[in-house]
Amino acid sequence: MVVSHSRALARAAVALAAEMTQGQPVPIEIAAGLDETTTGTDAVAITTAIQAADRGDGVVVLMDLGSAVLSAELALDLLDDAARDRVVLCPAPLVEGLVAAVVTAAGGAGRKEVAGEAVGALAGKLAHLGGQQAPPPEGTGTDSDAEFVVRIPHGLHARPAARLVTQARGFDARVELRNGTTGSGWVPASSLSRVATLGVLPGHRVDVRASGPQAREAVDGILALAAADFGENEGEGDRSVPEPPARAEVGAGVPASPGIAVGPVRHAASAVPEIPGEPSRGAEQEHGRLEAATATVRDELRRLRAATAREVGEGHADIFDAHLLLLDDADLLDDVRARIDDGTPAPRAWADATERVAAEFDVLEDPYLRGRAFDVRDVGLQVLRTLLGAGAAAMPEAGVLVASELSPAEAAVLDPERAAGVLLAYGSPTSHGAILARTRGIPAVVGLGPAILEVPDGTPVALDGGTGEVVVAPADAVLTGFRERAAEQASRRDRAAARATAPAATRDGEALTVGANVGSVADARAAAGSGADLAGLVRTEFLFLDRDAAPDADEQEAVYRQIAEALGGRRLTLRTLDVGGDKPLRYLPAAAEANPFLGVRGIRHSLAHPRLLADQLLAFVRVAHDVPVSVMVPMVSTVAEVVDVRRMLDEAVARAGRGTPPGLRVGIMTEVPATALKTAALTPYVDFFSIGTNDLTQYALAAERGNAALAALADGLDPGVLRLIDAVCRGAGGRATVAVCGELASDEAAVPLLAGLGVRQLSVVPRMVPLVKDAIRATDLAAAAPVAARALDAPDAAAVRALIAR
Repeated sequence: MVVSHSRALARAAVALAAEMTQGQPVPIEIAAGLDETTTGTDAVAITTAIQAADRGDGVVVLMDLGSAVLSAELALDLLDDAARDRVVLCPAPLVEGLVAAVVTAAGGAGRKEVAGEAVGALAGKLAHLGGQQAPPPEGTGTDSDAEFVVRIPHGLHARPAARLVTQARGFDARVELRNGTTGSGWVPASSLSRVATLGVLPGHRVDVRASGPQAREAVDGILALAAADFGENEGEGDRSVPEPPARAEVGAGVPASPGIAVGPVRHAASAVPEIPGEPSRGAEQEHGRLEAATATVRDELRRLRAATAREVGEGHADIFDAHLLLLDDADLLDDVRARIDDGTPAPRAWADATERVAAEFDVLEDPYLRGRAFDVRDVGLQVLRTLLGAGAAAMPEAGVLVASELSPAEAAVLDPERAAGVLLAYGSPTSHGAILARTRGIPAVVGLGPAILEVPDGTPVALDGGTGEVVVAPADAVLTGFRERAAEQASRRDRAAARATAPAATRDGEALTVGANVGSVADARAAAGSGADLAGLVRTEFLFLDRDAAPDADEQEAVYRQIAEALGGRRLTLRTLDVGGDKPLRYLPAAAEANPFLGVRGIRHSLAHPRLLADQLLAFVRVAHDVPVSVMVPMVSTVAEVVDVRRMLDEAVARAGRGTPPGLRVGIMTEVPATALKTAALTPYVDFFSIGTNDLTQYALAAERGNAALAALADGLDPGVLRLIDAVCRGAGGRATVAVCGELASDEAAVPLLAGLGVRQLSVVPRMVPLVKDAIRATDLAAAAPVAARALDAPDAAAVRALIAR
């Protein structure tokens, strides 16, 4: 088997070696790269590959360099004693060694001989370049001898030499060769590395001698092979492009939305429309065209924003606020107007001006700001389409949508009846587009690379959004397998839905609660219908955004009561206002921040505007007298912030005048790594911790969650993030409940891991409540805890996923 930092390198080396075996199959497993494009090695994946390769007679492992060797050694430690004894870690050079090993193995050699041949694989190259003398002659057999002249253009190079060695190994005879032209010594014909040292060139004479029971047959066989030019001229006249393989082409990307999808490829009709070369209709008329187009797009963005807030929550709708702001950007509009005044038609003026702004973002060092170029181009395209009457980008026909990226506007209008699945060349599982697809239950795989864009429209494709597997033009058997998995998933969803309202406990009896994340009254109704035990996160921002004044306590109380009523009296976890530089309030303008995600947001913003927070806490307290309420404080970094909030909550209780509500609880969102590490110090002040894994992941890994280039890095299962979750559970020490309300809570595969670390409440999108409850019921906590402990020591998220997939 091959261990390499690069999957592409490993596959190429295996393909080269396979050419040398004359069609004789030699099982070769690969453990290479962290995914299709990310270099690295993974000890768990190596262990799995060794187990797959071992048919009982052992495995020879070839590695490229550095950590590949260390990972392979670590992988041996994960095997049992018997399996470990059958593995040889071979120090041979990867490519040459693999070729020698495969040829030797094809002849039936054992693992020690295979490894020995691989180690000597450089002998031919060393001899050729003068770095090493060929070894002395061996053997004296003389039962049969002969000679042949090599006629093929490049002499006895790797492929014909491999065929000769394979031929020689097929007989019960000791066969030896020497270069009769150069007068070299004799070498065993069964060794590819030794044959290579002969340096046989076109026209050279090769002497053959053999001894043993089949000496004559062996020599005759080699002479016949030489007479046929070692098969090098077979198929010489047929150099046409080979037919597509009967077996399906298999690829893998980053899983972004679980589920199976099968259907024809449908490329997004989102290309930039061609701008006609028409002259200006006059500045006044062109200005009018521009104003009409921006007004149309503004109305559409507001509609999408409202729909997204209603269906997904304010946390994902706020991206449209940024898009709306771009439509009113003074710098952009001044540029467009100036171009129009200079005689440029509105479409060209708009396209050139938006591209100028996007290009300015492209060159910024800050990755967050650089990522805003996509937003500028997205809004620019919407206005340009409107100006040209091109209509909105949409799927032309039902099938699997293939695109480079998926903008929030495109994701917001995806129709699950037409879009069976989504495949993106770039993107991230935590991007707004991916989250919107996930919320709609549309399977999606992202980060597939540009090759997916070259798959012709209409080509059948199958994908698994839970594993990232993608098969283009699948064979019937593969297609059947996907459909069976889809049917099984549908059946599982039905079974989970049938018992969604029942409490969830692990097999060994540990009860976990499953809440829903809601951002509207409609969300609350969906949560109740899905069987949620509570509202684990109520995003109150929807009451404060896209308006000209803040809601007072009375207005807030009325809406919170509507949510409580929709949930039938279940506990509400009301989060205090989570806005700031990334979600500005129109009526509370703030200074621009270079990085608003690290700026005045969350509780920092609320404490900077105490009257706003006081009214919100008053509304919370009033509702809490009639419904169980948990107050959750976002973006906490210090104990002092919690103390301040508790003081203001006491003041709100006093203002309400009815004493402390009996079920009132106070907790914080754990999103800042430093906060996770200070859990023990915070525990005396709170009743619960709710871990926001989306922000915790991006802060811990310094990887902005919407940045497509960091899709594979920003994984909530990274052991560094898991250690922070573990720190929260240990710091809470049973004195405060630990919950997870980020995207990781919706990952069914992660549920046993989180439970094993000590998490006892999960809050997810309403649609996922039944499946997450079923994942809890399938968990054996006694078995999950040690797996979770092992995950903390894994090298990366891929290793963790491999660990929990066993």
